Amino acid sequence: MKYIRFFKELSNKDVPIVGGKNASLGEMYQNLSQKGVRVPNGFATTSDAYRVLLKSNNLEEEIKNILNGLDIKDVDELKKRAKAVRELILGAKMPQELEEEIEKAYKELCEFYGKENISVAVRSSATAEDLPEASFAGQQETFLNISGKDELIRSAKKCFASLFTDRAVSYRASRGFDHFQVALSVGIQKMVRSDKASSGIMFSIDTDSGSPELVLVTSTLGLGENIVGGKVNPDEFIVFKPTLKQGLKPILKRQLGSKSIKMIYSDESGVFTKNIQTPQNERDSFSINDDEIVKLAKYAVVIEEHYSNLAGEYRPMDMEWAKDAQDGEIYIVQARPETVQSQKLKKEKTHFLTNYRLLSKEKNILLLGTAVGERIASGKVHIINSSEEFHDFKEGEILVSDNTDPDWEPVMKKASAIITNSGGRTCHAAIVAREMGIAAIVGTKNATKKLKNGMEVTVSCAEGEEGRVYDGALEYDIEKIDIENLKETKTKLYLNIGNPLQAFHIAQLPNHGVGLARMEFIVNNYIKAHPLALVDLYNNNEINEKESITQRIKAYKNPKEFFVNKLSEGIGMI
Repeated sequence: MKYIRFFKELSNKDVPIVGGKNASLGEMYQNLSQKGVRVPNGFATTSDAYRVLLKSNNLEEEIKNILNGLDIKDVDELKKRAKAVRELILGAKMPQELEEEIEKAYKELCEFYGKENISVAVRSSATAEDLPEASFAGQQETFLNISGKDELIRSAKKCFASLFTDRAVSYRASRGFDHFQVALSVGIQKMVRSDKASSGIMFSIDTDSGSPELVLVTSTLGLGENIVGGKVNPDEFIVFKPTLKQGLKPILKRQLGSKSIKMIYSDESGVFTKNIQTPQNERDSFSINDDEIVKLAKYAVVIEEHYSNLAGEYRPMDMEWAKDAQDGEIYIVQARPETVQSQKLKKEKTHFLTNYRLLSKEKNILLLGTAVGERIASGKVHIINSSEEFHDFKEGEILVSDNTDPDWEPVMKKASAIITNSGGRTCHAAIVAREMGIAAIVGTKNATKKLKNGMEVTVSCAEGEEGRVYDGALEYDIEKIDIENLKETKTKLYLNIGNPLQAFHIAQLPNHGVGLARMEFIVNNYIKAHPLALVDLYNNNEINEKESITQRIKAYKNPKEFFVNKLSEGIGMI
């Protein structure tokens, strides 16, 4: 076929033809299936398909005229012009040859799986996306649970139009990409039935400390779009690579997320997915078990090693996964290079250590959440509820919202920091905040209610994995140390550490290991429940603060399992 390539025909060399996402799926489908990594089959339209759509409808000149002289900082004008371009493409006629080839390829995919009108994911893959130095994450649209040729054609056209979402236009312009040097490929891939199971994102590197020895896994119930869009606080797990490779199960961290909603298939006509409230018993349990966490971490190691060998250098990866409720298997549905930590050393000739440190002793904590990065920032709170309010946002303000949808990228650029009610360390907002170098705290649960417009606050991500929002503009300093050429001291330097949540950051300091780790500090900082209270609870005795402790242990069989697991995790992290 002229405009179609199946995954078995694609490799990582085909980014100019089918974009980073689809080239990577072909690479894994061809080369990693025999290593145990499962990838659902599918096919992609080529960049020529997108260009023939524009050419056959004489759209290129019209699009240039619409975008000519656009100031991307003017969010209202950006919104207006980007919408005009999308409507132009949506109103265009799909070339007959392209439409027939998509139908033919879909029929072949249905035959491959032995079913008629199988459900597919229809994903956009731009030819400049998923490069090692730019994530392009969430710039274009994805459509899930699509079946039948008519819906497939409609969804493909929507993907073509999504090359001109507000965020995509802004992102390309701000990074010097010509709008017409980038084409769009549509990936059509068999759906994994994670609507009745779980899905998530994982990184083969710690996204905040940059430790290459860790795999970070996030997981939620249902389809994975809620994690990407930052609409849920997911479960989070960390696995240690060196002992994983020795055949052990080194899960260093298990953190229960609230997972308040989950995305499932919809029965409504024209509506393919919907969000429902997650039942309480499912919220209070981990969405994957230990064996599945270890399997995912092993996938991450295999994928990272393969892409590092291809690149001829260390290449940490950002992956999306989904568990199929029908066969119980876990599938990789996307893999792309990690773009923040992997680029830090390349941008600086020497290895710098940057420390942010609060100087104020009087501190009033307003909110806690998950820290993204290690920065500190102060400013005035500006709560945004929808894109209609973007034009009021001023440079240097602190963006506060329920979640930061990918459409919000133009306003994120103006913010000195970001605070959200929901989201985890691997949501799109967290990825973009890291790439922009903005302090962000996600998953605070009630930031939009607790904070008020105009309040002066300080956002601190410099105190471990727990991010803190303080009342007022607190004083802080930034210290930049060149540690590349430090000479080793005659005296061995061992660190005293009691907070497991700071261990991965502190490990970046030049040191010879741990000198002292006091268990009572691990209990205070990480377990956060007195051992004797847990013993009493185990023995059905009444205790103080029963409700808060019960909340902390709800994902575990009993207080004993909670204490043993948390203590071993805390010691393991250190």
